[in-house]
Amino acid sequence: MNSIMTLAEIENVLQSQSICRLACNDKKFPHLIPISYFYDGKYIYCQSQHGKKIELMQKNPNVTILVDIIGSMNNYKSVIVNGEYQELKGHEADDARKLLFEQIFSLMTTTRIHFFQHEEAGKIDDSERIKIIMFRIKIVNTSGRKEE
Repeated sequence: MNSIMTLAEIENVLQSQSICRLACNDKKFPHLIPISYFYDGKYIYCQSQHGKKIELMQKNPNVTILVDIIGSMNNYKSVIVNGEYQELKGHEADDARKLLFEQIFSLMTTTRIHFFQHEEAGKIDDSERIKIIMFRIKIVNTSGRKEE
């Protein structure tokens, strides 16, 4: 049966996942993209290169995020977050990037590859993980639905 999620259930979903769908808008069509994130209980942190989503969020900071866990058509949890884009600079950006890397990107770094399983002998380079723009979404409101 489909039901509304409690605040605690919403928090659990946001904290347990690392990929969301971010929607921003140019007043004609929404721009929807998957992006990795870290949730600290107050903000959702992300990073990006310059591009369409950053341009759209700089013009219109109101965004919507979808985070879901889908087991099947009748076993899912889905959380909607409405929030405001905030670009981070300086120490604030550095601190947020450190959190993001510690919590999320350690799972995908090439330093996790076991060399005995691969013939790669060169230097490991994780520099592609670092994007120019660090930003956060200030949460305005959340809602969630589930079916179990």
